[in-house]
Amino acid sequence: MRALARRPERASDLERAGAEVVQADVLKPGSLPDALAGVQTAYYLVHSMGRGSSGDFAASDKAGARNFASAARDAGVARIVYLGGLGGGGSKHLASRHETASVLRAAGVPVTYLRAAAVIGAGSESFRTVFYLVKRLPLMVTPRWVGTRTQPIAIGDVVEYLAAAPTVEEANGRDIEIGGPDVTTYGGMMDAMARALDISPRPRLGVPLLSPRLSSLWIGLVTPVDAGVARPLIEGLEVETVVSDSSGMELFDIEPVSIDEAMRSAMAEMREDAA
Repeated sequence: MRALARRPERASDLERAGAEVVQADVLKPGSLPDALAGVQTAYYLVHSMGRGSSGDFAASDKAGARNFASAARDAGVARIVYLGGLGGGGSKHLASRHETASVLRAAGVPVTYLRAAAVIGAGSESFRTVFYLVKRLPLMVTPRWVGTRTQPIAIGDVVEYLAAAPTVEEANGRDIEIGGPDVTTYGGMMDAMARALDISPRPRLGVPLLSPRLSSLWIGLVTPVDAGVARPLIEGLEVETVVSDSSGMELFDIEPVSIDEAMRSAMAEMREDAA
């Protein structure tokens, strides 16, 4: 396994796990040919929306995907596996995820596009947002997006789909919608978090007119999630993210775990990381 990192010194954990870590940056096309030499399957897990990013994340995502896809084609890569989002456009965040898939495919390399809703894992911003809201607030003033339907999936199950994708030939080049067995709402995710924390579900007072901007500022005050990350995430929370075509999932011999098990596993991982 070869991993690309802008700063290889910050990826020592990957080296310890046995990966070859090479310096490369998808926004610097000249760094990609050597990094992709000899590669048959390339995983594209890049997203410019996050801490330390600057400028227009959607433009950066588009440029990075174009550079990577062109370099992959020139290097003879047989397939790209990309992890993006469920749901339609509806927000800049989700629209950028889908545009990235289109740009990757434009170079001609077959792309397996795994599409997931909220990923439940200790490092997920969606998980961290829910964790801190539930842990710190005995009563929540909530906007209308807490009633939006979603189908979250455990990080372990996402990794299983990613790892298996190159071995499922029927998945090559197509969209694969993936989700856990539970269709819930973001309010339901908060209740599942409360169960994982062994506390009572938090009462919620709905305020339908609370805008995404005000919601992101509120989350910025209550949680350590960066407000610049929170706002595009929240705009996406108003869009339903539920598997509408399960035929792709049926190609895989994977049984995703329940939302309660996913929450418990993520909590255990968070405690382990903090130890």
